[in-house]
Amino acid sequence: MAAAWLTHLAGDRVEVRSAGSAPAAGVNPAAVAAMAEVGIDISAQAPKVLTVDAVRASDVVITMGCGDTCPVFPGKRYLDWNLDDPAGQGVEAVRPIRDEIKALVEGLVEGLTAETPPAGP
Repeated sequence: MAAAWLTHLAGDRVEVRSAGSAPAAGVNPAAVAAMAEVGIDISAQAPKVLTVDAVRASDVVITMGCGDTCPVFPGKRYLDWNLDDPAGQGVEAVRPIRDEIKALVEGLVEGLTAETPPAGP
């Protein structure tokens, strides 16, 4: 959901990578339904394993409680978002998680765009 929100809100201003330290076999159907309610289709997404290369290639790394399993590199900006896990929950329980993620992503986008000077002539 975070990657979908970031792509939706930031567009081509950021390159989004999404992966997990222990990804599920498929995208949570309740997350798909909750995101569809706000007009974002994540049904074609597939969970991916977090790789060292993905972290190395990133400027900002958002973790959601992966602890010691996430690779750490000096010079990267790390943010850990403490969110409820939507796994195994129905859409009613996923909606507030979706909305909390949106608020966090909005703050991230605002911070990233404030750090990046606009392109000019």
